[in-house]
Amino acid sequence: MEIKKLAVIGLGYVGMPLAVAFAKKLNVIGFDLNEEKIKMYQQGIDPTKEVGNTAVKETSMVFTSQEKDLREADFYIVAVPTPVRDDKTPDLMPVLSASRIVGRNIKKGAIVVYESTVYPGVTEEECVPVIEQESGLECGKDFKVGYSPERINPCDKEHVLSTIVKVVSGMDEETLEIVAQVYELVALAGVYRAASIKVAEAAKVIENSQRDINIAFMNELSIIFHKMGIDTKAVLEAAGTKWNFLNFRPGLVGGHCIGVDPYYLTHKAAQMGYHSQVILSGRRINDDMGRYVAENIVKGLIKAERAIKKSKVAILGFAFKENCQDTRNTKVIDIINELQEYGVKPFVSDEVADKHEAEQLYGIQLLPMEEMKDMDAIVVCVQHEIFQGLGREWFEQRFSKTGRKLLFDLKGMYDRKDFPEQEYDYWRL
Repeated sequence: MEIKKLAVIGLGYVGMPLAVAFAKKLNVIGFDLNEEKIKMYQQGIDPTKEVGNTAVKETSMVFTSQEKDLREADFYIVAVPTPVRDDKTPDLMPVLSASRIVGRNIKKGAIVVYESTVYPGVTEEECVPVIEQESGLECGKDFKVGYSPERINPCDKEHVLSTIVKVVSGMDEETLEIVAQVYELVALAGVYRAASIKVAEAAKVIENSQRDINIAFMNELSIIFHKMGIDTKAVLEAAGTKWNFLNFRPGLVGGHCIGVDPYYLTHKAAQMGYHSQVILSGRRINDDMGRYVAENIVKGLIKAERAIKKSKVAILGFAFKENCQDTRNTKVIDIINELQEYGVKPFVSDEVADKHEAEQLYGIQLLPMEEMKDMDAIVVCVQHEIFQGLGREWFEQRFSKTGRKLLFDLKGMYDRKDFPEQEYDYWRL
């Protein structure tokens, strides 16, 4: 099958790098419902900062928010978010909405590939019927479907599309080969042909579930070792000298993958009559870490004889991960909300994070780092490069002039020896 025009639906952190890569090989339509985002792309601006302004300016891709433009395509890739609702159940609305758009504009002979993270069965049992209903076409006869789980890691410049193995799948052997050949154009490290669409869906959802469980174990160890008066980082460094010890660290687990994907798997398992034990216990631990950190901050303030109400606490870092502007599903907000429950006044700074997004999603105003003064405690939440170079002198200029200095270094970025016990209460996960 000759692909004359490929369309990518959803130009976010996943869809945009994919579309730019394909545009070097094929005629590509980049579609997104967000008209403001499309206008920025048309002006050569990359709001995601994943590919950069230069790549946007140089791409041959046609950007559009008009769904009728999708009628020209014969190969569709759906790369829209798959979040969870407040009750932790999967929210399939974005992927089903994208399916309706495809259904209204698809032509006979086309192939639709989903990249959005879903539980096994969503592509064939949820999305296909929507396309059929909207188009009046029959899957398998008039159009085909496949699944290729996204593996884009936001803000990671090492594990990018061209350097990672891409899992691909199709509803039949013919579709699988076409999908594989298309992705081989951009996945230079090669493609892996999964046995079925459901296998590919399951492979994706367990990748992040596995990481989530391992981090949950580290977080639980951190809680235990704090009770014992043992430094967790020192323990992990010692254990890490064994050749097969897994290099995981405790921390806040947010974002739109690791903190979300396990709920997709456990939701489907519950529908089948099995209630997860290991996966959900890991989720409970990780979801509770913001509260745990906040409680230790309050305990630190009490120990230092600071008035809790209206005490000033600097929060450094608001993005969900290091060196990334994305604040969606950041767990730093849990620390902030919990501190506010105690009457503490948080001052938040993150010169990497998207300021507009932080204010729009959370009502948080991100302040310049230099405005952090007379603080009762400082909490470094995210391992941004801009924070790693901060030394003792910088911190001392930000603390209140009286009493002990409370420094919470959640990721263990600094050498605790630089903060003498006579002056500092230094705490890390």
